[in-house]
Amino acid sequence: MIYERYMPPYQPHSDTSIASAVALLPNAGTLRRRVYDYLLGCGKYGATDEEMQWNLQMDASTQRPRRIELVARHWVEDSGVRRKTRKGRKATVWVAKGDEQ
Repeated sequence: MIYERYMPPYQPHSDTSIASAVALLPNAGTLRRRVYDYLLGCGKYGATDEEMQWNLQMDASTQRPRRIELVARHWVEDSGVRRKTRKGRKATVWVAKGDEQ
């Protein structure tokens, strides 16, 4: 693919996953920025994926890949803290590393 370098994450074996990534391509940077800005605002308290999804009103299949991209770019990291989800399971608390971008 010509835009491979800029593609949001996708499963190469899934035609629907590839189609979703292509459709999301124009908005991925804006969505990624929303996730990053939200985490910056959370400070050291951070947020779980579930908390981000709820507060940003963003679907899990949109939010989580954006957070994964931010981790890959070293802008977001695992705080080492775990909080319970609404279902009572432990979840990673993510924090922004600073004003890198």
